[in-house]
Amino acid sequence: MAELHPIIIDVLERIKNRSKDSRAAYLAAIDEMANDKDQDRTAVSCSNLAHAGAGSGVDQNDFLASKKPNIGIVTSYNDMLSAHQPFETFPAIIKAAARTVGATAQVAGGVPAMCDGVTQGRPGMELSLLSRDVIAMSTAVSLSHGVYDAALCLGVCDKIVPGLVIGALSFGHLPCIFVPAGPMSSGLPNDEKAAVRKAFAKGEVGREALLKAESSAYHGAGTCTFYGTANSNQMLMEIMGLHLPGAAFLHPHSDIRHALTVATTEQAVSISRKSNDYRPIGKILDERSFVNAIIGLHATGGSTNHTLHLPAMAAAAGIILTWEDFSDLSNIIPLLTRIYPNGSADVNQFHAAGGLSFVIRELLESGLLDGSAGAVWGRSIQDYAAEPIFQNGNLEWRQAPKTSSDLSILRPVQKPHQSTGGLKMLSGNLGKAVIKISAVLESSRVITAPAEVFTNEAAVKAAYNKGELDKDVIVVVIAQGPQANGMPELHSLTPLLANLQDKGFKVALVTDGRMSGASGKIPAAIHVFPEAIDGGNIGRIQSGDIITLDANTGTLNVDASLTDRPAFILLPSVNPNGFGRSLFAQMRSQSANAEAGGGLSVILGQNT
Repeated sequence: MAELHPIIIDVLERIKNRSKDSRAAYLAAIDEMANDKDQDRTAVSCSNLAHAGAGSGVDQNDFLASKKPNIGIVTSYNDMLSAHQPFETFPAIIKAAARTVGATAQVAGGVPAMCDGVTQGRPGMELSLLSRDVIAMSTAVSLSHGVYDAALCLGVCDKIVPGLVIGALSFGHLPCIFVPAGPMSSGLPNDEKAAVRKAFAKGEVGREALLKAESSAYHGAGTCTFYGTANSNQMLMEIMGLHLPGAAFLHPHSDIRHALTVATTEQAVSISRKSNDYRPIGKILDERSFVNAIIGLHATGGSTNHTLHLPAMAAAAGIILTWEDFSDLSNIIPLLTRIYPNGSADVNQFHAAGGLSFVIRELLESGLLDGSAGAVWGRSIQDYAAEPIFQNGNLEWRQAPKTSSDLSILRPVQKPHQSTGGLKMLSGNLGKAVIKISAVLESSRVITAPAEVFTNEAAVKAAYNKGELDKDVIVVVIAQGPQANGMPELHSLTPLLANLQDKGFKVALVTDGRMSGASGKIPAAIHVFPEAIDGGNIGRIQSGDIITLDANTGTLNVDASLTDRPAFILLPSVNPNGFGRSLFAQMRSQSANAEAGGGLSVILGQNT
């Protein structure tokens, strides 16, 4: 392992300095929980213990004796979400595996798991980001009974994994391992799917052709195979040491997936509170873990959503991240992968080319990853440059491959796809923003054009259908921030904006909302803050104002005098409260800004 890059050292030091007080308070809190006798099953009253064990079946006597470790399972299973459908059978596998190593396991609780792919462009998308906080609170409720010696969190997709992490960190004295399900098998190639979407937006094909393409791409159990937020989550859990090595991208119904789920259960017992190798999640995850997470995000061209989720997750552990940390690391971390939408390959092809173990190995050997960071397996994250295999019928790990089997997908640090990371931070007289550039052509990274301002996606689509956007244009969509309507993704705008770009027009998007974790070739300045309804200048832009988005220099400016213009006022008719949105009104009103991660959980985390 090479000496750590000096800029990584500098970023680590400043995070530690700014987080000194909040991190110390967090660590003191989890030490207090660890020492609280009420959290020890042997000290729980007989009546309480009887209630907790009444439904544990064949494990009841062992549970009541309180001598064996008891593993709490927090599951996000449902069979509407393809990535989570395999979790239906996981509790039985985990319980059986626990018995073989002298432990018990219980489903501690379930958390909601919505699919952004279903709610794109629909009212449900306005619940999406805030569902992360509901999941965090649901995780805390699940673990609140004080009868667990470790936890296993079953989750894969967008807000679910960050929510589980935040909730688990609120019980930071418990060891916790994350259990993935893996991607579905490859279906219709992503480029072909995207082409049909664009043709539908042009009116060249009908809904029947579109549905056929979509269901050929999303066709079975497992994670969608493009590199969006769900698969970025799995990369993060591995590079942060919360998975077993190599667990992220194996098929849900493979023998090796089953073996890894069993091995994960055994490892949870090995690091539980009743073990001699106690590893609480609140101490496993520290500043090094989160810097490694940002590095992994840049090196793989991961989801922009994690510029929201990582600060929120870190805050739950008393650690304060800023977008400056992301930006400075982006300048030194090369882009090693091309996975759709940053290329044509899917995650199965990425895994076959060498996968995440190759990425971790390359970063460690180049001094671009902190190998001393903690992990739930091995000695440290340095041991994660390994991949699982079956050897003589046993699950074993071998060293990561030294070469990529497909350089169009996966490259070494010395010959990367590009010399800097996949994400950039923007600033200027419109505030701060994020842009994903790994899929954006060099020729499209600087654009100056007149603004067209909208307050919702539907209005953009209507203007597109009328031909009003057939020109050089920067589409500005406001009233989409955390406080306005929960910060929905605007991914349904991607095909039509891509069509405008294909016609030869210079096109970009600027918004205080989110784009998908699968943001593609359209330059999109997203997460702009201050948001419009919080007095941000984005709410003062008028159609016709000239905006310059420069991803090379990291600037976002409008050529207009904004000081005399009134701030944007959100009218009730702009964002109605039906379809459950009224239930989240208080959470929206208390949401933090985008750089702090949005959502109520960040406010709670920063008050730790």
